[in-house]
Amino acid sequence: MVKPYAGSANELSFSCKGIWIMIHKFKNNGYNIVLDVNSGSVHVVDDIAYDAISLYEENPDTVKSEIMKLYKELNENDADELIQDIESLEESGELFSEDIYEDYIDEIADRQTVVKALCLHIAHDCNLSCRYCFAGKGEYNGESALMSLDVGKRALDFLVENSGNRRNLEVDFFGGEPLMNFEVVKDIVAYGRSLEEKYNKKFRFTLTTNGVLLNDDVIEFAGREMSNLVLSIDGRKELHDYMRPFRSGAGSYELILPKFKKAADARHQTDYYARGTFTHFNTDFDKDVLHLADLGFKQISVEPVVAKPTEDYAIKDEDIAAICEAYDRLAAEMLKREKEGNGFNFFHFMIDLTGGPCVAKRLSGCGSGTEYLAVTPWGDLYPCHQFVGNEDFLLGNIYDGIKRTDICSSFKKCNVYSKPKCKDCFAKFFCSGGCAANAYNFEGDINESYETGCILERKRVECALMLQAARADY
Repeated sequence: MVKPYAGSANELSFSCKGIWIMIHKFKNNGYNIVLDVNSGSVHVVDDIAYDAISLYEENPDTVKSEIMKLYKELNENDADELIQDIESLEESGELFSEDIYEDYIDEIADRQTVVKALCLHIAHDCNLSCRYCFAGKGEYNGESALMSLDVGKRALDFLVENSGNRRNLEVDFFGGEPLMNFEVVKDIVAYGRSLEEKYNKKFRFTLTTNGVLLNDDVIEFAGREMSNLVLSIDGRKELHDYMRPFRSGAGSYELILPKFKKAADARHQTDYYARGTFTHFNTDFDKDVLHLADLGFKQISVEPVVAKPTEDYAIKDEDIAAICEAYDRLAAEMLKREKEGNGFNFFHFMIDLTGGPCVAKRLSGCGSGTEYLAVTPWGDLYPCHQFVGNEDFLLGNIYDGIKRTDICSSFKKCNVYSKPKCKDCFAKFFCSGGCAANAYNFEGDINESYETGCILERKRVECALMLQAARADY
């Protein structure tokens, strides 16, 4: 059983007349934060208000006397004013609000969906031998293969045909290593551009690369055609070289670093991510994030490895506390650097409290298996890249279309209300139920929850909310 991280946090959740109400209170880097889960309202409060909110939930009639016992310096007028503030927030739906989403879940699950994104496995092959690769050296536990131009063109046709009236379409070039098939990447992009005006579509292309084959031509092409660029680098040289070696065992850090810096600068430090993975071997991954920031990268994503517990690099139960402490340190350092005018973005701390995803996204997540599909080099369709190779999730192909509509239906019904563990989780509307592939691979059911991932997600959300609170102060 994974143990929760140590920290000062608690949930107040209860059912009132069959309606689920939930707030989450926590302390982080000197801030007392209260999240009203259902409304998404975030309140930064002092110690007295922090305790008063808990007392109010327990018994509104006794909160005045109880809070004055705790804080001898509090006079009656101030206590009354505090309680009025809490009551006002409750009346306005910003505290102890009702869950308004569950009533819409059937409507959202039954809504007509269209395909809006494809992950093209342009290469089932790789020139590195990353120790944690879920794709089995890029081959997805099968044979090496490169996508042909004909398959790529048909994949885009399939996307256009199944996208309905949606104009903006996403295509990710993935692998393996996509640059091992770069000429086909270029030709597929050109074909996509030829479809845009004819069908009133706009393609946004993304390229993920390990950097080995990155050169000036690729950087120039990506700058012109790729809406996003994902640069795979794990952080400190010794860690990167250990986890991301060539098949010979030699490290790749020195080769890729100058190329990645050049690519990031060419994109004016926007529309890319220096994307790493941390493992059991670097639970102090905040040092790797800061290493990348010190190198000049402004867009950084370093994420926990997902691996079988038997792997030596897998995150262990005993690692959780150290990882959560690293998230706290990272958030504090980010705040310090922002104030000094040397800030950077960390993907998992980016939360939009004003707009953010639509209700459907908040409830059901990434859209894998319905709106987002993966395409193998020969044209088979899977719910996402992490299911590729698992024949139980083979949906169909780009020529004949989706045959296993039952699988798509099961993904469509997967949401925060179909997952039992999500009900009492304050982060559910931020993570949208988590990754279906991780749930299946660890629990055998897409409607379950990957516990380690859940714990770390909750910590990331707390840090993200703290940063939002702190930014409001300057």
